[in-house]
Amino acid sequence: MIRFSLHCDHDHEFEAWFRNNDDFDTQKKRGFVECPECGSKKVEKALMAPAVSTGRKKEKIALAMGEAQKQAMVQLKALSEKMRENADYVGDKFAEEARKIHFGETEARGIYGEATPEEAKGLVEDGVEFVPIPVFPDDRN
Repeated sequence: MIRFSLHCDHDHEFEAWFRNNDDFDTQKKRGFVECPECGSKKVEKALMAPAVSTGRKKEKIALAMGEAQKQAMVQLKALSEKMRENADYVGDKFAEEARKIHFGETEARGIYGEATPEEAKGLVEDGVEFVPIPVFPDDRN
């Protein structure tokens, strides 16, 4: 299960749990995702950092965006979209598929999907190169 930070078109912020990214997309398309405050079905994911437990005191980090940061976010969002457009979505089988490609067991191609922190650590230990792709909310304007 994954917890998403969400917001509606009325700028209400809330959280909800889904099996994965596809589950959120499917439920949204079917009209099952709505704002608990106003009932709006125009709901999008908010930018969020992954939750990683370090056992230390948690600190909150925020970015107040000026014009340069806004432009960088636009470029980063465009790059993220281009990466997805040129890759196959493999869902929660990312670690398995990445290993198959790395070890030459299947056709080399670009892929993206989800991996647990443990799976990501295992990929690093196996020498598999990958990078996390950020998820952005749709523009609120």
